[in-house]
This record gives sequence, C-alpha cells and structure tokens, in this order.
Amino acid sequence: MTRSGTAERVPLVLAGSGFVLYAVADVAFALLSAQGDFTFGSPVDAGWAGGYVAIAVAARHPAASGSPVVDRPGPGTPVLGTVVTFLLFFAAALVRVVQASDQTLPWIANTLWVAVLVAVVTRQILVVVDNESLRHGLERRVQDRTAQLRSLASERERTLESVADGIYGVDTTGRVTFVNAAAAYTLGVTATDLVGHDAHATFHAPGPDGTPCPRRLLHHRSPPRRHHRHRRAGPLRAPRRQRGPRRGHRQPLRDDDTIRGAVVVFRDVTERREVERIKDEFVSVVSHELRTPLTAIRGALTLLDSDALADSPEQSTRMIHIALTSSERLSRLVDDILDTERLEAGTTQLHLTDHPLDTLVTAAVDQVSVLADDAGITLHAARCPETVRADAERIVQTLTNLLGNAVRFSPAGSTVHVTATPVGDLVEIRVDDQGRGIPPDKLETIFRRFEQVDASDTRERGGSGLGLTIARSIVEGHGGRLWAVSDGEGTGSSFRFTLHRAATHPEPTTPPHDTAGRPGRADQVIVVDDDPYVVDVLRSVLEQRGYDVVGHTDGQAALTTVRHHPPAAVVLDLAMPGTTGTEVLSDLRQSAATADVPVVILSATRPHDALETAALADDWLVKPVDPDRIAETVRDVIRRQPHHGRVLVVEDHQDLRTVVATVLRNAGLVVTTVSTVRDARAALAHGADPDVVVLDLTLPDGDGRDLVADLRRDGRLRRVPLVVYTGTEVSTGERDDLRLGSTVFLTKGRAAPDAVLRSVLDLLDAATGRGTEDSEDIGDTEDRAAPHGPADPPEPDRHPPDPRPRTRNR
Repeated sequence: MTRSGTAERVPLVLAGSGFVLYAVADVAFALLSAQGDFTFGSPVDAGWAGGYVAIAVAARHPAASGSPVVDRPGPGTPVLGTVVTFLLFFAAALVRVVQASDQTLPWIANTLWVAVLVAVVTRQILVVVDNESLRHGLERRVQDRTAQLRSLASERERTLESVADGIYGVDTTGRVTFVNAAAAYTLGVTATDLVGHDAHATFHAPGPDGTPCPRRLLHHRSPPRRHHRHRRAGPLRAPRRQRGPRRGHRQPLRDDDTIRGAVVVFRDVTERREVERIKDEFVSVVSHELRTPLTAIRGALTLLDSDALADSPEQSTRMIHIALTSSERLSRLVDDILDTERLEAGTTQLHLTDHPLDTLVTAAVDQVSVLADDAGITLHAARCPETVRADAERIVQTLTNLLGNAVRFSPAGSTVHVTATPVGDLVEIRVDDQGRGIPPDKLETIFRRFEQVDASDTRERGGSGLGLTIARSIVEGHGGRLWAVSDGEGTGSSFRFTLHRAATHPEPTTPPHDTAGRPGRADQVIVVDDDPYVVDVLRSVLEQRGYDVVGHTDGQAALTTVRHHPPAAVVLDLAMPGTTGTEVLSDLRQSAATADVPVVILSATRPHDALETAALADDWLVKPVDPDRIAETVRDVIRRQPHHGRVLVVEDHQDLRTVVATVLRNAGLVVTTVSTVRDARAALAHGADPDVVVLDLTLPDGDGRDLVADLRRDGRLRRVPLVVYTGTEVSTGERDDLRLGSTVFLTKGRAAPDAVLRSVLDLLDAATGRGTEDSEDIGDTEDRAAPHGPADPPEPDRHPPDPRPRTRNR
C-alpha cells in the first residue's frame, strides 16, 4: 500500500476486502456446519457474495487494466507498515495486561510487560527506519554511479564518432568489439558488419608478394611491456570497396599487466599521397625554373667579373642583358608562386571599383604588344562600351596572362581576338586564338599548378605553368568564372571569363579642362607636326592631362617658340616640309639654351632606320600610337629631368640599399642612406629634412612603424611623402598606421628599384606642382606592376627596342 499510487489503492482495497469477506464467511460456514446450525440465506451467504462482488469490481477497475500508471509515487517506506503492525501487537498486549490485572497479577509484572513491549516496539521501529535510510542512501549512490557511467559511455561514444580517423577495438581473441562511424565509412561497411568478426582476417592486407600478414604483429598477442608505445599496424584493406590506401597504428588495452585487447587507429592516406606527389612535382619544377635563370645570371656575371669580355663591349652588353632578363624571369616566377599562395589562401584583397572594360583591355594589349610584334602576331580588340566592377590591376593581369598564352601558342601571321559580350548582369570576355588548340581531356587540367598541354612547353615556350591558376583564382575572387573552349588540336582555343557589370557608370577620372587650373610654363608642351589634325588631337589629349599645349605645323616656327620660351617637352614629327623634324632636333641640341629640352619623336620611321636622330631624342614612338601612350611618354620624359629633392632611404639590406640609392642619385636626387631606426632618428635630428622617405618596415633594431610615429610627432615632417618598400604586402588595415603625406606602398620582388624611382619622382612632382594631374593625385597607392602569367611575357617598353639608352646623356 505504501508503494502504490492513489489510483492503485482502490483495486487493492477492493481485492483485499473481497478475500477477507470470503475467508470470514468460509470460517463461519465451517463453525456453523460443525454445530449443525448452518442454514442457507444466513449472513454467511452475504459474506461470500460480497467477497465475490468486491473481487470482480477490483478486476474491472482501470488501475488493474495493465496500462501505464500516471503520477506513480516514488519508492515507499516500510516504516508505516511496521508501525501499524507493532501498534496492533502493542494494543493486543495492553488488552491482555488489562485482563490479567483483574486476576490479581501484581502491578509490577504488568508494568514490566508494558516496558518490554514498548522497548521491543521502539527498537524494531528504529531498526526499520535505519535500514530504510541505508537503503535510500545505497539507491542514490547506485543511481549517481549509473548516471556517471552512462555519461562516460555517452562521452566516449561521442568522442569516437567525432574523430575523423577510423577507430576500432578488438578483444584478446582478435574479434572486433566496436567500430566508430569514420571507420565504417572509410571501409564502406556498417558497424554491425564488423562487430564480432575476426579483425585480422577482415582488415590486414597481405604483403606485396601476397603473403598474409603474420598474426604475431597483432597487439593483443604482443608480450606485455611497461613502456609499450604504439606500433604501426601496416596497410589495411576495405571489406567491400576500395577508397584508397590506408595506414594505421595500434595500441594495447591493459588492465595492470594483463592485455585485455587493442585499439587500432587508421586513416585514408590517398589525399596525403596526392599532396606529397604535388609537392614533389612542385619542388622539381621550381628547382628547375629557379636554377635555370640563376645559372644564366651566375655565368654572365662571372664572365663580366673576370674581365674576359673587356675587349668586347658588344659581348659585355649581351651578358648584362642576359643577366637582367634572367633576373626578371626569376622575379616573375617568385611573384607567380606568391600570388598563387595568396589567392588560394584568400589573403589577397581585391580593390573593386567601376572601370570601363575598354580601358582594361587596352592596358593588357599594350603590355603584350611588343611580344606579339616579335612573334608576328596581330592583336585585335573589339570595342565594348560596358563598365565592369573589378580590381583593375588583377583583371589586367588576367588578360595579360591569357593574351600571352595566345601569342605563345599561335603561328606567325595569325590574329588574336579580344571580344566582350554582355550576358544579363555579367560581361563575358573572350580571348580567341588560331593556335594549336587544346585536347578535350586537358581543358580543365591546364588550370592546375604547373600543368601544360605538353610537358615540353615550359622548356620550349617559357612560362611557369602558374598563370592560368592565378587567372582563375582572380576571376573567381571577382565572383566570375574562367574556362577554356577548344575543339581539339589544330582548331585554336578560346579562353572565356565573366565579370559583373557595374551598376552605374563611373565618374570620369579626369576632370574637364579648366584654363585656370593649367600648370604653369614649366609644364608647357610644344607639338610639331605638319598635319593640323594630328596637332589638334595631340593638343586635346595633352590638355586633358593638364599640360599647356602650343601647336605648330612648321619646323622653323617651332624652333623660334622653343628658343624664346623653353617648354617642358617637345613632341616632334620628322617628316615635315621645309624645316624637317631632324633639322629641328639637331638645332635644339646645338644650342646651350635648348640642349636639355626633352624631345619625343612621333614618326612613322622606326629608330633603327635613323640611328643618329634616335641618339639625340629622349623617346621614340612609332605611328600609329595610342593617345594615352603619348601622354604617358611625355610625362616620363619630363620626369627624367634632373631633380634636386632630398630622399632618406631606410633599408637594412646593404646591396639593395646601394642599388636604390644609385638609381635615385642617377636621377639627380640627393640621397641619405641609413640601415636602422636609430640611424634614421640621428639623421633627422641633425637636420636631414627629406622631401621623400623610402622606408623598409623590417629593420634590425625595430619596426619601420616606430619611425613613422616619430615623423608624425615632428611638425616639419608629419606630412612628408612616404614610399613603403617592404618584403611583404601591407594590408589595408595596416596602411592607416603608416600613412604620412601622400603614401605609396611597394612590395619587393613585385617592384624593382626603378619603380621606387618612379614613385619618388611622382611624389616630388606632386609636392612641387611640377607634375600633371596624374602625379598630383596619387594619394594612398600601392604598386601596380602586373605580374606576368603563364606566357610570362617580358614587361614591354613603351616603344620598340632601340640601340640608344633610355635617358640621353646631357
């Protein structure tokens, strides 16, 4: 009763009452029958009937149906039952004592009887209470321990299931006792297929010669050792399907010094072996690609250093050219490798802005034009008015890679076409060539690292095999797609990629021409051409760049203007009636007042056909030429004029510091070089107020950022222009901590010392008002030297090669 619920007690009481009534009636029937007084219809019959009714009602009660009991109380206690039982016993004893007291029993005996009964009843109740308390305590401990064991078992199961490696256990007989999900998946079976089976026969693969794996290698058969370490379990095999080679390790399970079984941990090593294969190929290719230019550089420099070519200037020049070309090839390979790693790791930040697609295509075509001219291939870019949302440098790099590939694999006399077609919210750009084509099974593999259609392509046609990998990573970083299309060998190929169209067209990068905003006389350019239309076109182009342009169609009139008002530069055509361009250039060089005026030749004649005239010119462009290229060339020749700005170079590498300083000094700059933060602070303290600072961030005694912080606290130098020239790319977030005045960020390896000179000259021109609008608004920029792709085309000059130096000796 004490362990039953309220609903259960009703049928229990009914059943008990029914049996009591039946028993009393049966006893009464026996007594009456013995005395001969029993008659039917007496109260005895009512007791029988009542008993049967009570039992029937109890059987029909809902609590007796076997359905689950709701609100069942917790385990009952026997204390109440014990108390009730002994109270009844005690009451009966009291009654007996009272009856005995009427028969002259002494009162002392009655008192002793009562005391004994009280003591017995109390002791029994206390024993029952104590036993009940002990039982509850033991039950709680068992429940707690059971919960702990259940939690540990659950945690162990979760741990095994969460491990990516396959794990299974065996007992001392070698049969599988458990298998985690990773093991079952790797082996291609379910856990129930493995548990209970012999592990040796199921898993252990035979040796290379077909001999079975010896059972002595099983851990549960190994002799017990106190300091037993895990051992290699050897190759494993899958019972049903092969997913690749597997390698495992095993560890015995011990209870003191008794081995109870073993645990085997294994993994699928297919991907690891593939990574090792790719790594080996990578090392092999990179070693070859690095050693080849290094060998050429070392050989050329060894010949020059030994004075073996002292009597042969032409051979010396050729050796210098070989060393320079090889160093550029080496630098491109390193850049490609770094670009690949950064793009795949997602650490390269894309600076997305709106750009006219024609501008990007034209920039890429210009970079590959010299390579195409040397190969006898025509580049044709169809105009497209679309504007795309892109990182200009990276997309030009992608186009350069694709165009370089097309030029390399196209026959002489063919044409490479660049077209663009809007497709919904995207623009599809295509680079089509008439080359040898790509086999169908290579259309996807060529985008892998160091993959070529033919293994000999790297040796015969150059390239590192990384360009297409870089190009695809760049396009995918823009949210686009890059793929190749070809009908097979001999049919040409088409490389296509998509970019997102810009929501709105960008604002013009160059503001409308404003007479009040023109540069002064120091930026006047004189254009001399016998065709007035050409003069007007060049005037418009140069004026949009901020120059003050004076046009002439007569050579003699141009000479008069130059003599009275020396300009910043002269753009000169050679073939003119009357006084020819050659005569104008010769007269300018013979006069001390005009000998230093920069002259850009714009002619249909190539410099190779007019060597004497080419030697007097500062630069040479062959008609027809892109107007933007003319403006850039004019800017360059003006910037080559001697500067007298002061530059502080902070660089710890001695050789690089010497090279950078030499390049800057050759441009007429006053250079102070230091190698540490302490020396830089000392130079600034002694009055070396630079106009520009060239700063490496990693220095022996500190960080370049410390020097930037010092300059910010200096009222004179807190806005000084800065060129950060360091070995690692500076993230966008770090640039805020490095910005002083106008700041340029260059990365060693991607930007040669010549790029440092160009940046320094741009900053000086912007600070002095000498430069054009392009140089005045350089702001916070980074190096834009587009790395070469698979074609690895050399960085083209702005004009065809000529035998004279780029900067004329004055």
